[in-house]
Amino acid sequence: MTQHIRVLVVDDHPMVAEGIQSILESYDDFEVVGTLGDGQAVLNQLDALQPDVILMDLNMPKMGGLTTTEMVLEQRPDTRILILSMHDSAEYVSSALSHGAMGYVLKDVPTEEIRTAIMCVMQGKKYLCTGANGALSPKPGRMAETLTNREQTILLQLAQGQSNKEVAFALDISVRTVETHRKNIKRKLGISSTAGLTRYAMEHGVLQGTGASF
Repeated sequence: MTQHIRVLVVDDHPMVAEGIQSILESYDDFEVVGTLGDGQAVLNQLDALQPDVILMDLNMPKMGGLTTTEMVLEQRPDTRILILSMHDSAEYVSSALSHGAMGYVLKDVPTEEIRTAIMCVMQGKKYLCTGANGALSPKPGRMAETLTNREQTILLQLAQGQSNKEVAFALDISVRTVETHRKNIKRKLGISSTAGLTRYAMEHGVLQGTGASF
């Protein structure tokens, strides 16, 4: 008989955890060994539950997902941790990987992709969904070719931390126009987050020593 993959679901929203549990239990090769709401509970029950894979949320009470990931791997190094989050920024993705997570999946991915991600990390491979991978891999060297002068100006101001409203006021345009430009910039550069825009601006000299931080 095929051995089931033991999965622990960790999310502080019970409806989310139960929904993921229901999805996973529809597959014959998974056994959901529990659903927990915070990192401390994970550490308390880790030895008893012995999960192969933990689907881990990032923002939780008592102990967040990053700290929990580190401590789980200290206690049981062979555990595969797959972050399941709503955040698609480069900081979240890179931090999760640097803390030892094997993969990162956004909560809005299709059901089958969660299964694919689990199977992938169980094989010892890293897995990033499209949105997470896009946050880490902005398309290089395209700004001068594809962004208009206005878009470059807006990119600079956004990278300096200005809000849509502040950019609109500075350029004497509507907030809706700024939002449209912002979407176009992200689309052209293949970047999905504001943090990614800031990193792109720094790496390509757009900020020109303005001191903006990432």
